[in-house]
Amino acid sequence: MSDEKLDTEIRREQIAEAVLSLVAAHGVNRLSMARVARHVGLVPSGIYRHFKNKDEMILAALDRIEVRLQENIRAAAEENSDPLDQLRTLLMRHVRMIREGRAVPRIVLSDDAHSGHPERLARVRQIVGAYLGHLAELVRQGQVEGTIRADVDPPTAALMFLGIVIPAGILWHLTDGKFDATRHAERAWQVFRRAVVTEAGFTTETM
Repeated sequence: MSDEKLDTEIRREQIAEAVLSLVAAHGVNRLSMARVARHVGLVPSGIYRHFKNKDEMILAALDRIEVRLQENIRAAAEENSDPLDQLRTLLMRHVRMIREGRAVPRIVLSDDAHSGHPERLARVRQIVGAYLGHLAELVRQGQVEGTIRADVDPPTAALMFLGIVIPAGILWHLTDGKFDATRHAERAWQVFRRAVVTEAGFTTETM
């Protein structure tokens, strides 16, 4: 890769991260090319070298969210060999993402971000769908290893797992960070775990 192309990729990532930061602070509706340019130290015209419009910047920001989810998946696999432990690690990493800022609920869950923008909505569906697929695969692995009940439907368990995270993110956002997302996740994990784990899982999974 040429230095010029590498510099362009780095700048695009910087701009996408700036979009996430600004959305977290001000919401999607107040995002503008000029505001992003100021945030990264460019003149407004400089942004157009990398993105044609606001929609392209938001799609790039969604790509950064997907990258973070993939990084969480890799980290969970590196830290734990057991699928249940991987799920718990993913849960706590999600909580960390929530606490680090409001960009995810504002750009993923908000109607303002997607209304009238089918490409954005399709991208969110793609990201969430792929992530749910990975969660379901972890459940299947746990079933093969005998720590997760064989009668548990993996896609349903994946949705249940995601259902721990999304309401926590919404409440954390609505209460300006006052909702204790970490405590919620720890308690909800115990409920989820008891619903899916086998007797063997109780003895092998970290409490």
